[in-house]
Amino acid sequence: MSATPFVFSVLILQLLFASQPCHRFLAAAADGRWQLLQKSIGVSAMHMQLLRNDRVVVFDRTDFGPSKLPLPNGKCRNDPSDTALKVDCTAHSVEYDVLTNTFRPLMVQTDVWCSSGAIMPNGNLVQTGGFNDGERRVRTFIPCSTCDWQETPNGLAAKRWYASNHILPDGRQIVVGGRRQFNYEFVPKTITANTFSLPFLSQTSERGVENNLYPFVFLNVDGNLFIFANNRAILLDYMKNKIVKTYPTIPGGDPRSYPSTGSAVLLPLKNLKAAAIQAEVLVCGGAPKGSYVQAVRGKFIGALNTCARIKITDPNPQWVMETMPLARVMGDMILLPNGNVLLINGAGSGTAGWELGRNPVLNPVLYKPDNKIGTRFETQNPTTVPRLYHSTAALLRDGRVLVGGSNPHAFYNLTGVLFPTELSLEAFSPAYLETKFNNIRPTITAPKSMSGIKYGTKLTVRVVITGKVAKNQVSVTMVAPAFNTHSFSMNQRLLVLGNDKVAALGKATYDIDVTTPRSGNLAPSGFYLLFVVHQGIPSKGIWVKLK
Repeated sequence: MSATPFVFSVLILQLLFASQPCHRFLAAAADGRWQLLQKSIGVSAMHMQLLRNDRVVVFDRTDFGPSKLPLPNGKCRNDPSDTALKVDCTAHSVEYDVLTNTFRPLMVQTDVWCSSGAIMPNGNLVQTGGFNDGERRVRTFIPCSTCDWQETPNGLAAKRWYASNHILPDGRQIVVGGRRQFNYEFVPKTITANTFSLPFLSQTSERGVENNLYPFVFLNVDGNLFIFANNRAILLDYMKNKIVKTYPTIPGGDPRSYPSTGSAVLLPLKNLKAAAIQAEVLVCGGAPKGSYVQAVRGKFIGALNTCARIKITDPNPQWVMETMPLARVMGDMILLPNGNVLLINGAGSGTAGWELGRNPVLNPVLYKPDNKIGTRFETQNPTTVPRLYHSTAALLRDGRVLVGGSNPHAFYNLTGVLFPTELSLEAFSPAYLETKFNNIRPTITAPKSMSGIKYGTKLTVRVVITGKVAKNQVSVTMVAPAFNTHSFSMNQRLLVLGNDKVAALGKATYDIDVTTPRSGNLAPSGFYLLFVVHQGIPSKGIWVKLK
């Protein structure tokens, strides 16, 4: 189904009837390229996480019946608690190998539906919660070619369904919220394995609708946590369980959290040597008040077409509103290596929930945070595959964005429905990957990878750039691989290291000296993708470990 008439009409309506006073956009010519990687991996990608071995762990849920991918060697999952299939010989998780474009089935023992997670400092994926018998489980996946899921019963102090996680400077994960959980806890458990009350989560919950699940959680540069739910945010000292700042409500007051699902990113952290480092959060999309109730009744209200941006480190922070080219609910926001933000996936009307989204938004949109306001958005070329409820996206080391999922049904419905369950994987290649930029694209030649990098130390990266080099436009960036589900990339973080010095060595070779972040408040220890960016064009990344 072509989206062109819909996109054009929405664009015109937004230009003529935008109800909130906010900054307009200028749309540029479409860029970007789509590639179908796998027609089917047998599992719909509800959750997605890139690992340090360039493999992506994908998983769905277990309680809908069989998937389209059998478990190997006659393996079956025996789960008397499963609500759909007590003995299940199919996979509900896969490991996708980016370098070979292949995948293998994995086995989860309990239900991982609508769960959360993050990469620990040692590189292992630690995932928390889910539904039914999985709601208090902690699961670990170790990156190796033959590894599979390991589960810890009662690894959580509370049931966690629709929660959000973040890595902390001390190496633990904090797990925030979840359905009917107005509190937080830490993983792994400590001697004080308590939950800590967070009334903000109950205050932002709307009766019968919620609109505060999967809260947007970011580690601020001062070590406190920025937590956004529904239409407002707080800054939390999680160690003292004390709110240290309350932010204003987004103008208009419309909800941005599940099921009125928008998305959010912590914008790239810059000027890392400054005494006071500025941090900004961008929240985009969502659904107007009342949309969920109306969608349940069969009336699908147009999604929000606004973004709200705030300097969370300011003494008197205020939201600044901007207008997107396309309204979007259930979209994803992915930080690209050059510091731009990609808005991708989602619907033009309705909300999250079974059968509640309409009008797929097929065009990604690029957001350039350093541009002048009003010139930051660029509409990209469209996909042909609707990615609605339960879609995912993740940045890869080569600069592409992996896209999967979309299952707005309680079961796998592949035919005879408006938006079939989607089992495919695609890659979106931003314009910076076009061959016309090869002469200014850096190629990292040394080191191939780095481990044991310490805070606040000098680092040298050697690159080859065949064309003319603008030394003042060479920068090194570090990106934390994010856990993506339900339109939120948990633990997503980009640091701009810039360059201390660029030295020409001859034969198109250059040494770039940079200084690593000074503390775990800026960059929690663990694995990052390191890129060299020249005139906005990034190299392929290398894996580095900060400790």
